[in-house]
Amino acid sequence: MPIEFAQRTRRIPSYPLAAGYDLGDEVAMLASNETPFAPTAEVAEAIARAVAGANRYPDPSYWALRQAISERYDVPPGRIALGNGSADILLAAGEALLEPGAELVYAWPSFSVYEHLPAASGARAIRVPLDEHARHNLGAIAAEVTAATRLVLICNPNNPTSTAVDLDAVQALLERVPRHVCVVLDEAYCEFSLTLGDPQASVELLRGWPNVVILRTFSKVYGLAGLRVGYGLCGSEEFRVAVEQVRQPFYVNAVAQAGAAEALRHQDEIERRVVATIAARTEIAQRTRALGLWVAETDANFIWVALDERAEAWAVRDGHGVDSRAEALAAFERHVVQGLRERRVVVRAGSALGRTGSLRVTTGTDDENERYLSALATLV
Repeated sequence: MPIEFAQRTRRIPSYPLAAGYDLGDEVAMLASNETPFAPTAEVAEAIARAVAGANRYPDPSYWALRQAISERYDVPPGRIALGNGSADILLAAGEALLEPGAELVYAWPSFSVYEHLPAASGARAIRVPLDEHARHNLGAIAAEVTAATRLVLICNPNNPTSTAVDLDAVQALLERVPRHVCVVLDEAYCEFSLTLGDPQASVELLRGWPNVVILRTFSKVYGLAGLRVGYGLCGSEEFRVAVEQVRQPFYVNAVAQAGAAEALRHQDEIERRVVATIAARTEIAQRTRALGLWVAETDANFIWVALDERAEAWAVRDGHGVDSRAEALAAFERHVVQGLRERRVVVRAGSALGRTGSLRVTTGTDDENERYLSALATLV
């Protein structure tokens, strides 16, 4: 007789893992929204020093990293939640806040991990479609909040569509949401956003709304995706205490703590990376549009491409025998993603992210971006 697992294991979707690691070297890995910039020499040195003490458990209070984040954002250390990436904090929030009979509200498509929360908790998910510009419809999200709502998730800039809404709109949403509802502003890409401006600006929301949590990460602009460390700036200490109660101890390892704390000390390097990334995303967006494809207005380190305008023509021209527009979109997406892979360029298919017939393409090095653009031009 096979092992009998809990029913919720059958409800929880598999995270859409990036492909391409089996292709060896010289692959343009543009699927996971990583930065092409390696850690600075100072960060690498801090990591090496931490490795030398790997025979000891990490500091369970995370004091040095909490203090560094506190100094950066002027948020008390007791209101800073840490995690093995910001997704770890999200999953813990689901454990701490959700249960059968509760509701959570979020836009769709958005960050894939959001789908895990209702499946794991038994709460009811309210998914609100994005607007015609692939942005959050905050008015529609606010309208879905009920007495049963425990959690509202706002991914800003949104993953996978790269779009952002300004802070005035976010504040208008907060004014409509009851104070007992936790609102998570998931800002993993905020440093790249011209719409949001100064990453310090949204932190001011914490002063007026103790029910707000701002999630951020060291995996993107700081270039530490391999270390897995994220943080939450909390409007109240209660959220931090609750998410720590539902997790194992030592959820951020010593190497990640040391690397992240050092990375915060080099904001001049972060500004340089942001400038370079904005220039790169502008170019690849413009040149992708020049191929006759729609690209969302991006506020992140990636672009969101719709294949609609070329899919049906491709299906008819090449005689692929599809019976509907939906089949044409799916077939054309497979054609483009596989064609890029054959040319050693890996991007993320929209079908894995909630919208078939799309691509999410991360900005890479100049050479990687050029390889993507050249290969795409051949395929479309």
